[in-house]
Amino acid sequence: ATCGHGCKYGECMGPNKCKCFPGFTGKTCNQDLNECGLKPRPCEHRCMNTHGSYKCYCLNGYMLMPDGTCASSRTCAMVNCQYGCEEVKGQVQCLCPSSGLQLGPNGRTCIDIDECSTGKAVCSYNRRCVNTFGSFYCKCQLGYELKYTSSHYSCADVNECVTNTHRCNLHAECLNTQGSFQCKCKQGYRGSGFDCA
Repeated sequence: ATCGHGCKYGECMGPNKCKCFPGFTGKTCNQDLNECGLKPRPCEHRCMNTHGSYKCYCLNGYMLMPDGTCASSRTCAMVNCQYGCEEVKGQVQCLCPSSGLQLGPNGRTCIDIDECSTGKAVCSYNRRCVNTFGSFYCKCQLGYELKYTSSHYSCADVNECVTNTHRCNLHAECLNTQGSFQCKCKQGYRGSGFDCA
């Protein structure tokens, strides 16, 4: 089975047929599935879509139970949490629906943790970190694209000279480099390669 475009978050099952991992969709499994939009809804009250998954949380006055349902709680109502709460040994604590969120200074609302700037996120070689609300993902560095070769994904150099995405002058030659390109004026012309006279 060969999938010409590869299967980003899935496996190649037949000629250009991808079987997506849970939480992903699309012809090449490159799109996040919004589980919050599914019928029946996966959460009783509120749902937050995350990259490849989702989180449930409850309206104020309710607390999230281990099975994902929301149970009425007078103590939670009094604390006025943004994303529901839990009671631990009689103490009420507000919750955040993702490990990429933390309780704000007021102890009731959740604020984003920027995993990219705090160094919590580790992206492999040739990938850069992109922060999202409550999470992050790794993307190929500029000048590289995700390619599926020999049964795994890697960030391969984009040949701007072949893809015609260079900005070289009409009277210049394009030379591909790792992650970028160079322009050199042809014989008889002078300039930067972007401008040749």
